[in-house]
Amino acid sequence: MAGKVTFFDSSTSFSSNRNPQGFQPASPDIPRFSPLAKARHELDGSAQAQDQISRCFNKLRSLRPSDSATLKTELNLLFDQLISENYSTGNHDNIQPEVVCEMLMHASRLVPLSQEHLIIKLCQLIHQLLNQLQVIVDEHTLDVLVSYCSRALRTCSSWTHPEVLLALSSLVYGNGSRCHRHLPELLGPSGILVSYGDPSQPDIELRRSAVHCIANLCLSVPGQPYLEEPYKGVCYGILLRTLQSPKPPDVEDIIFCTLLQSALKGMQYFLNGGKWKGVPNQDLGTLLAVLKRFMFYGLPGISVEMPQVLYPAPLPQYETVPAAKPEPSQDSSVQKKTAGSQQNKKRKSRGKGKKAGAEGKKDGEEGDGDHISGLLKTGGGGVDQSGWSLGSPSVSVTSQSGVTPQLYPSWKKGSSDSEFSDPEGGMQSKIRLYQARVRQSALQCFLAVVKCVEKRILYGYWSSFVPDAPGIGGPPPLTLLTIALKDPSPKVRAGSLQVLSALLEGSRQFLSTAEDTSAPRQAFTPFSATLAAGVRELHRCLLLALVAESSCQTLTQVLKCLAHLVSNVPYNRLRPGLLSPLWKQIRPYVRHRDVNVRVSSLTLFGALVSTQAPLPEIQLLLQQPGSASTLGTPGISTPQELSHNWRLPARRDGEVSSPGVGAEGAPEGPCWLLQLCVSLVTLPREEPYSDSDAGGSSGASLEPSPVRLEALQVLAHLVKGYFSLAQTSLLELGQLSARCLTEQDASVQLHGAKLLEELGTGIIQQYRADANTTPQSAKCVPVSQVVEFWSEVLGGPLISALQNEQHPTLQTSACDTLSSILPQAFSQLPDKTQVLCITILLGLTYSENSLVKAAAVRALGVYILFPCLREDVMFVADTANAILTALDDRSPNVRAKAAWSLGNLTDTLIVNMQSVGLEFQEEFSDMLLLNMLRSATKASGDKDRVKSNAVRALGNLLHFLQPVHLGKPVFEQPLQEAIRALIDTVRGDATMKVRWNACYALGNAFRNHNLPLGSAVWSKEAYSALSHVVTSCKNFKVRIKSAAALSVPSTRDRYGDVHQFAEVWRALAQALEHSEETEDFLEYRYCASLRSQLCRALLHLLSVCQPDDLQALRSSLSDQSRPVLRGFLVHYISDKGASLAAGVDGADEAADHLVPEDGLMVLNETLTRLKGPLEEAVLDSGEDLKTVVGFLEDVVRSFEEIKESDSKDSFLTLSKSSQQKRK
Repeated sequence: MAGKVTFFDSSTSFSSNRNPQGFQPASPDIPRFSPLAKARHELDGSAQAQDQISRCFNKLRSLRPSDSATLKTELNLLFDQLISENYSTGNHDNIQPEVVCEMLMHASRLVPLSQEHLIIKLCQLIHQLLNQLQVIVDEHTLDVLVSYCSRALRTCSSWTHPEVLLALSSLVYGNGSRCHRHLPELLGPSGILVSYGDPSQPDIELRRSAVHCIANLCLSVPGQPYLEEPYKGVCYGILLRTLQSPKPPDVEDIIFCTLLQSALKGMQYFLNGGKWKGVPNQDLGTLLAVLKRFMFYGLPGISVEMPQVLYPAPLPQYETVPAAKPEPSQDSSVQKKTAGSQQNKKRKSRGKGKKAGAEGKKDGEEGDGDHISGLLKTGGGGVDQSGWSLGSPSVSVTSQSGVTPQLYPSWKKGSSDSEFSDPEGGMQSKIRLYQARVRQSALQCFLAVVKCVEKRILYGYWSSFVPDAPGIGGPPPLTLLTIALKDPSPKVRAGSLQVLSALLEGSRQFLSTAEDTSAPRQAFTPFSATLAAGVRELHRCLLLALVAESSCQTLTQVLKCLAHLVSNVPYNRLRPGLLSPLWKQIRPYVRHRDVNVRVSSLTLFGALVSTQAPLPEIQLLLQQPGSASTLGTPGISTPQELSHNWRLPARRDGEVSSPGVGAEGAPEGPCWLLQLCVSLVTLPREEPYSDSDAGGSSGASLEPSPVRLEALQVLAHLVKGYFSLAQTSLLELGQLSARCLTEQDASVQLHGAKLLEELGTGIIQQYRADANTTPQSAKCVPVSQVVEFWSEVLGGPLISALQNEQHPTLQTSACDTLSSILPQAFSQLPDKTQVLCITILLGLTYSENSLVKAAAVRALGVYILFPCLREDVMFVADTANAILTALDDRSPNVRAKAAWSLGNLTDTLIVNMQSVGLEFQEEFSDMLLLNMLRSATKASGDKDRVKSNAVRALGNLLHFLQPVHLGKPVFEQPLQEAIRALIDTVRGDATMKVRWNACYALGNAFRNHNLPLGSAVWSKEAYSALSHVVTSCKNFKVRIKSAAALSVPSTRDRYGDVHQFAEVWRALAQALEHSEETEDFLEYRYCASLRSQLCRALLHLLSVCQPDDLQALRSSLSDQSRPVLRGFLVHYISDKGASLAAGVDGADEAADHLVPEDGLMVLNETLTRLKGPLEEAVLDSGEDLKTVVGFLEDVVRSFEEIKESDSKDSFLTLSKSSQQKRK
């Protein structure tokens, strides 16, 4: 099979003046090519090799097809010379792909199909050139040579077919879609590859070569189409049947392993060709059963009897794992060894074992000797794995000779069990190596399945590959964790962990149902408990793998897999205690000798402190005392030594060790993880680690860059999730970030800026949460300290980062950092510092880079809300001009940020209107206000990301307009266009968030008493749009906001004429009557809030109605609707309804508009008005008035009856309790 390939464009033209470095392609109309123009004595090895190739090619090109014996002899010599060359060396890098294609096509014309020996050599040359030179042939050459190979397979003797198929496999590598003319001949009903690749083919060499050819046909090069149907399905069927067929009795194990490898590789290529489609002849359960079988193929101590099909189910599949039986072809010679012979052999091959161990580590396919000593020292970390023992040292020692392979991992055995000095043992080792490659290929194929199949489908087979409970009293289940713990090959173990990581990645929604906090049920086990048990088993098995593993590559995969697990498990729904053992085990690996292990351990720490933060268990672990060993003892690789050392109390600079935790549980000093990460970023290494560190550090004495970057990420996660623990080191972290910003490495600078942003955000959130509880709590960072922190930061390299145009990404991050300053602290900064921040941000809004511009506009949108800046008319005007300029930018991201900032700016206008009054409104420019209105109206027709905030800004601007503005003719048309934009957005098909904002904006505009609401032409359309939404929108939150907008007008004249008022009343009544009807079950959580808001709106309309409106009210209170409306109104005016409307049971959307007043009081006031002044004014509407009054009196009467009934029940309950106390 070809390895990495060099792509060749078939459209490349050949001209006579083309002189590529090396030599020119041969053609009848161009001169012969020659070697590089160098003197003979200056030709090095590369030039000599190219000279020989060029001479062979020139001689080959000069030959003409004939039947003479001379031609046959010359071809034999030329082919032998070309085949004898090693093209994989660097001496042939200058050979052009087009030269190779031209030479092979000319050679195919010289070799007739009758000369079978020459055909064999030509096929060998094709395979060697294409593989070693990594060439993919062009379309014309592909057509010629594939036709030649097909004819050879049809006419030549069968003994030549394996070589022809090998050449064909090299030709079609990555060219499956371009072989469409030959696919019927190769993969048709009577195709060559179909007949040779069928499991019934007796010649195993032909079958293996055909399957290899099919696998290369399935490979698709990026940017090219995949193999088309039905040939893709034909390939799948042949590959699947190959994997399902048993090993023929007369076939050697190694040959059969290579066949399985080709089939699995072909299946992997097939799966990489697009998303999985469940067609009838491609069953996922069948494929998974086959892959699971080969994941354990040849694994010592396990004999798998797998079902033919795996079915999706939440419970484990039925598997039988019989006791390990001697296998004559693999382990019989090993198992027949006596204890004495093993000891003798161990004495003889002790020196040889060290050499073999070193070779095994380098190759990566055999077990490592370090596993043995590590296991015997630790005894498995004190955790027992059912089915194989990682128990006490004494048991482990005796296991080397006495225990069965199922109870003791074969890769944990001593050198006497895994090394062979006789030929038979060498063959067994080779067989095991090939079997390990089969298992590795099966895992790679399974990884392709995980990537191409939807996760929701794949999770149905979860229990077939992930354990849900330890195997107590029986054989352990065969899962991915079995491979990770028992397979002797580090690469296979790493492959199983890669598959498990892919399964866990993005599984948060699936695992969110896991729960075991409640008491266990006796009758049945719910799926949530089963899933929770599986999560616990995953933690246990991965901890075992972490303790037992010594291969650095595999250890890295264990840590990455744990990070994926931690990131997706709902620990708040599980009993605490899962994270503490993991936390203690990974602490030593931060100082591991391998840099990748150190980075992965820090990644795992980052996942621990970021998942569902803050978790109480993690909070307690962070407050534990630090360790001198883990902070300052690099290079130790054995977890056992480190796990012993880190438990010792920390000593600092000769101080006496202390517990480190105060009486109240708060840490006396900084968090140990914070100290560790700071030391990894700043302190020099005490000694070199492994060779993998080379070239990876930003400084000669510091940690490698990946370690430092990961430590900075952990600090950012720690600050974000557990700011209360990090705030004691606020100034120290600020200095660390400033140091990072001064370094040359752009990645370190970015992470330093990100840490600064998280620190600022943590301070803001602390004050925001504290404002909702108690004023100025002692838990908050003092404002004086925050001012000191930002003074040092802004006086350092952050300003330089903001002005560094060479690194726009750094500028973007610095803008985000600048927007995270606490408003209370910003007002206390020196004036020149404030002006500097504002000036830089205003200047960056005109940056050519869209990311920088978007970040600067967003930062200004944050600053405009600062109390110390929002009343500054000049700053508001400058910010508004910058935002309006950005709102016309070509980048959608810039326009979205500008619209958000414009919404914040208009919020500031409303706040200033209420707090400052006319003074601010008079100083604010009318032309600027007009431009803002026009720009917001234009933006309301943009994409939804822009539109959602543009309509919010329109609502604020319409609320802000004063009579002095409305009286100017220049405002007339923009006003109508703005209202029209809001109406169109409410009625449109935009996202629900946009329509929600549009309804809110209309309600905001209705609050402006200066607008001619009720008399203007657009009033009817606005009310009609809101009435339509409140009755027909599928989203209840949009309905709630539209009902709130309809209840905003405070007087009757603002509702328009009688017909308009009647339309609004009927819409609200109809919406209330059908408020429980919805197609989406998720909307039911907003039903109570919707009913409360509708009832409030109806009562508001009743409170402002006039005599002319009574007829419409009476018609809506028909016999069918009356009891329904009465029931809802009674429920609303009761205490329960009021509490619901205040924000309980998902009523937050109603609560953010206005907390409902006492409904009974409004009802009584309405009845008093209807019976008093309004009754005297009614002449012809006496029946209408009686109907409305009667309805309201029924509501009051029903409410009084319910209240009286509740009082009696309360009295009886109190009486019973008092009697029980007397007894």
